Amino acid sequence: MSFVKEFWEFLKVRKKYWLMPIIIVLLLFGGLIILSQGSAVAPFIYTIF
Repeated sequence: MSFVKEFWEFLKVRKKYWLMPIIIVLLLFGGLIILSQGSAVAPFIYTIF
């Protein structure tokens, strides 16, 4: 959790707010990959792509 807090402070101090959409998209794709690993949701995720 400290990494998230430190990263947020970095974004605020350096005014790098444009990085947030990139981080959010990467987290969403990571969540999709985790969900598709042997779960009942996997066939529905595969039909999206």
